Amino acid sequence: MSKYVRAATTADIPQMLAIIDQGRQLLAADQIPQWQDGYPAIADLQADIDANQAWLLIVDGKIAGTAALLTTPDPNYADIYQGAWSPATSDGYSSIHRIAIAGGYHGQHLADFYFSNLMTLSYQQGLRQVRIDTHALNVRMQHIIEKAGFTYRGIVYMDHDATDQRNAYQLTL
Repeated sequence: MSKYVRAATTADIPQMLAIIDQGRQLLAADQIPQWQDGYPAIADLQADIDANQAWLLIVDGKIAGTAALLTTPDPNYADIYQGAWSPATSDGYSSIHRIAIAGGYHGQHLADFYFSNLMTLSYQQGLRQVRIDTHALNVRMQHIIEKAGFTYRGIVYMDHDATDQRNAYQLTL
């Protein structure tokens, strides 16, 4: 099996959206409200591509995963509750968002490989801290995040919405 990560292009959006939709359905089946309001949408994926922040997991020549690696501060991470971020270094941090693996690839531990590559990309860009969040009910993703080496740091709220609470994690490279 050959696998690698590459930058996404606008031509990849239909496949990226299909993977996001599969993730949305899985979350709905688990009764997790995350991604049930139309986010992420085509415009979000295009913005990631335009900012050179969209990365695809390729397995045997096919798109098996999609993610965004943001290299600018995430406004949702400005305030953290019931915890704290590790002291930030002066060079900032990256954050992983909109990550999903295509349904036909579940159970192959590809998320481990994907996270490792995203961490490498962060490191190559001079960012030694990586942050990520997930819904408090998303136990599957929490396991994957912790397995990748992230530490739980507290709670963040999306767009200051008290009903949209997320568990926040951080990893220092």
